Amino acid sequence: MFLMAGRMVGHSFIHGGPCLSGISPAVIHVLLGRPAETATIQLQDCPDLDHRATIQLLEGDDELSDQDKKAVLDLALSWDLPGVTNNNRHWLFNRLLHHAVLRRTIRQIKQFRRGLKDTKVWSLLLERPDVVPLLFPRNSEAACCAQTVLDNIIWPAEEEDDDDDDDTYPLHIKCRIAEYLPCFIESACVGKLQQLVKFWVGWELPSAGMKVKVICADHPRSSTCFQILRLPGHYSTFQEFTMDLEACIATCDTGFGLI
Repeated sequence: MFLMAGRMVGHSFIHGGPCLSGISPAVIHVLLGRPAETATIQLQDCPDLDHRATIQLLEGDDELSDQDKKAVLDLALSWDLPGVTNNNRHWLFNRLLHHAVLRRTIRQIKQFRRGLKDTKVWSLLLERPDVVPLLFPRNSEAACCAQTVLDNIIWPAEEEDDDDDDDTYPLHIKCRIAEYLPCFIESACVGKLQQLVKFWVGWELPSAGMKVKVICADHPRSSTCFQILRLPGHYSTFQEFTMDLEACIATCDTGFGLI
């Protein structure tokens, strides 16, 4: 499964699709073939929330209750590590964290690396370390914002080489609808933006070449494979436009505009 995931991420990167954000820097460190012992691991890198809560008990110097000691002991024994004592508390914290983030995932990391190698992205990562943050951006860098969406949009032009029979509106109507969409994007919250982008391209991260077309239809539609958002041209007010667009993008998880 992780072999296939590596191939998918590699092909997505090659063809301008979404990258994989939110990966632990420690995992990326090991993925690139660097020693696991030199990886910097933070508590937030632990993917299992239950394990994270147990390991967090060892942070600081506060005295542990009997219940806390038992929880730590159960987790430590399951990973062939000793129970907590006054002398090994900080050592055990680091060992448990290392095991939770890296040792339990090393097989998946290797499979993911093989998938990247199958797409030839691996050699690029080795030769161009500056590409690594582009392929694996931080969540904060990959966050969907209004300006990022607007920067990736291709707006309808006056003359288009288009065989779409629905595209029959004159330029001034296209311009009016094209004015409504930026207003919607700039005023939308992050959740609405993610819904719009997912309705548009199939995932929650903007992609280059997101096209807008004005068509004869009752409701907004999308062609996710071609990254085309099709907006009806019959709207005369921004309120009507917003109402229909919000209704459609809210269905992106259940049917992409089937309202």
